[in-house]
Amino acid sequence: MGGDELGLIDYGVITTPAEWPLPRRLLHIHQELTALIQKHRPTDAVVEKLFFSKNVRTALSVGQARGVALLAAAQAGLTVHEYTPLEIKQAVVGYGRAEKRQIQQMVQVLLQLDFVPQPDDAADALAVAICRAHSARLERLKGE
Repeated sequence: MGGDELGLIDYGVITTPAEWPLPRRLLHIHQELTALIQKHRPTDAVVEKLFFSKNVRTALSVGQARGVALLAAAQAGLTVHEYTPLEIKQAVVGYGRAEKRQIQQMVQVLLQLDFVPQPDDAADALAVAICRAHSARLERLKGE
């Protein structure tokens, strides 16, 4: 791959059994993220900025998992970048109000895959990574 060419190294999701207590679930997420960081040795981490949700329970759960991801990144000394859903949609599809299916299809096209990555959360994470790749390229071009 060239310097600005996108390519897929790995992707997936970290899941936890619903019956596990919250501290155990968060610990598992942290352990899995730490193992992935050690395996792939990234220099940067990218997370989606939180947005207000009508479902408070979901927002709290996402916020806690996001906090664990930020902790794992900080412990590894990674530079953390955050993007809003609007920024991610604009970077991947070119339209900030794009629908989930459009984003998934563009992830497939941009990464030259034969299929849309599954589950949906994996495709979403790849979209965030693509957003970072595009932003990093623009920063290099601007000399930032």
